[in-house]
Amino acid sequence: MFKIRAAKYLFVWTGVGAGMLSLLAGGMWCYTLPIYAFVLIPLLELLIPADTHNLNDMEQELVKTDPWYDLQLYLIVPVQVGLMVILCFQLANPALTTTEIVGKIWSAGIGCGVMGINVAHELGHRSKKHEQVMAKILLLTSLYMHFFIEHNRGHHKNVSTPEDPASARRGQNLYAFVVQSAWGSYWSAWELENNRLRKLGKSPFSLRNEMLVFQLIQIGLLVLIGLAGGLFVLMGFMIAAILGFLLLEAVNYIEHYGLQRACSPTGVYEPVSHEHSWNSDHVVGRLLLFELSRHSDHHYRAARKYQTLRHMDGSPQMPTGYPGMLVLSACPPLWFMVMHRQIDRFHAGDSVARGVQAPW
Repeated sequence: MFKIRAAKYLFVWTGVGAGMLSLLAGGMWCYTLPIYAFVLIPLLELLIPADTHNLNDMEQELVKTDPWYDLQLYLIVPVQVGLMVILCFQLANPALTTTEIVGKIWSAGIGCGVMGINVAHELGHRSKKHEQVMAKILLLTSLYMHFFIEHNRGHHKNVSTPEDPASARRGQNLYAFVVQSAWGSYWSAWELENNRLRKLGKSPFSLRNEMLVFQLIQIGLLVLIGLAGGLFVLMGFMIAAILGFLLLEAVNYIEHYGLQRACSPTGVYEPVSHEHSWNSDHVVGRLLLFELSRHSDHHYRAARKYQTLRHMDGSPQMPTGYPGMLVLSACPPLWFMVMHRQIDRFHAGDSVARGVQAPW
């Protein structure tokens, strides 16, 4: 029974297949993954109802130790690296049209965000060294290795407060937020790592500084690509990587938009709870993103593996899944109209907005 439960995450490979087709085919087939991710999946999530079912305690313990769930994550690492290698080889083909180049780079950028950073996010929360190394390899494909530091030690501590650059304020549009989060998170990672070393009595200006090491690795990769493939291939890789981390920042935007932790008169914030992250139980997005959309429980208990994340009564609910919300967020007036109403309903105690399951 539990092998069948694990097999449902093979749905991720439909996205991998769409990405592979986009990179290897020609013409409009190069847009297979963008159409799949931002047209077909949002439509499916409008038609397929959300599923709030949770595993019981015994089931939780069984799936937590089932190696098949981890194996599916591990397999993404060589696949993502391979897709970026394929992109570089494809861009070296002088016969490509401008339309094909745009489609291939766009598709690779989606892969960087969905397979690269998303899986790195899951593995980066693990305590095993080899899983953390895999997370860093995946982040390297988006030139966003600082996420490993800032997300775990900064974002999870400061989420839904003004101190967190990756938490969107009410009334802030997506485009202003992306600049805030990308810039602020990068410098936050430097500050976190420098402070860690100072507390240990070590100099930040050494190879003990992981942020410094990350920059050297990323620069080294870019030099290697430039030398091997030339300037055009290098620029294509960099654009795909940028699209990947822009997709991450767009996800950050929708995950905490307009939610704030209460602050005491002495400046102490209330503990992080399931009320400080937007949740989505829409099935298709959950499977494609390894349950990332059950984000309320993730922030409530960050050490939980993806297969054990729960629907939590009382958590704020997205009207649809992540893919649809990303499309909606691109149009600020529509986003504000939908989400401000949802926020107001949540604070008013509306059972649907709060994800409270009806007793019947």
